[in-house]
Amino acid sequence: MLKGIPSILSPELLKILMEMGHGDEIVLGDGNFPGAALANRLVRCDGHGVPELLDAILHLFPLDSFVEAPVALMEVVAGTDTPTPPIWATYKEIIGKHEPTHNGVAHVERFAFYERTKAAYAIVATGERAIYANVILKKGIIT
Repeated sequence: MLKGIPSILSPELLKILMEMGHGDEIVLGDGNFPGAALANRLVRCDGHGVPELLDAILHLFPLDSFVEAPVALMEVVAGTDTPTPPIWATYKEIIGKHEPTHNGVAHVERFAFYERTKAAYAIVATGERAIYANVILKKGIIT
């Protein structure tokens, strides 16, 4: 155990967060996300939700302040009756708590999100049950 490290972050996930450099991206995938099929590196966090992991990661992880939107969400598929996913408001609150100024969020079409995921440094597979709960974080720098 270490002081100040959220206990939800496994040694494997901490190692990946440390390895990542400025501009690298990490994807937090919900329980339906095809992480194993898309990942260069896959970290299993079954049984955990995305909000808890997002909060723990952003406790340590700087978001990129050199881009307009260091966070990306998978947008709702056009033509469906799906309302704005409630989990997005939770994400906005968590992101704002850790990054009050550099916290822009982009919405990325589903298949473009998958393509961007293929280039991500790592994917975190969660047990999140909310729909459209996938999020990409772009790493920034510590000044």
